[in-house]
Amino acid sequence: MTELTQPAIFVDADSCPVKNEIAHISMEFRLHVVFVASYAHKTAESQYGKWIYVDPDKESADLYILNHVRKYDVVVTQDIGLASMLLPKRVYSISPRGREYKEDMIATALDLRYLSAKARRQGKYDKGPKAFKTEDRKAFTKKFAEILSKIVSGERNI
Repeated sequence: MTELTQPAIFVDADSCPVKNEIAHISMEFRLHVVFVASYAHKTAESQYGKWIYVDPDKESADLYILNHVRKYDVVVTQDIGLASMLLPKRVYSISPRGREYKEDMIATALDLRYLSAKARRQGKYDKGPKAFKTEDRKAFTKKFAEILSKIVSGERNI
């Protein structure tokens, strides 16, 4: 990517609860959005941005995103594993709850994900993720706009 090329926004869209917010804020900043979803989640309604549909295999959307992002792009994902692979590429990565994934915290997040998966394999289940709330939506909107503002102003420090 050249410095003259505008960064794009990629969305791991299958279970993303903030697609409307992404579309609205991206339009305000005049940035291109690519929603990546499984064919199993294909909708007939017309939606903002470019929609890419991939095979329903577990990692298909992640692999598409990983293979198409460029330095300074933004990815919205709940997938900590995907976020960990994006950080070395100098890609901004944010969760739908407004948590920006950073290099200094990703190892801990991966360790916790591993321990949770290990416990599930042993038959130990916790309550699962907390319900998505209005506060989460507001936190996402604020952080997403903050990241896009940095990008558009040329402040690209990942």
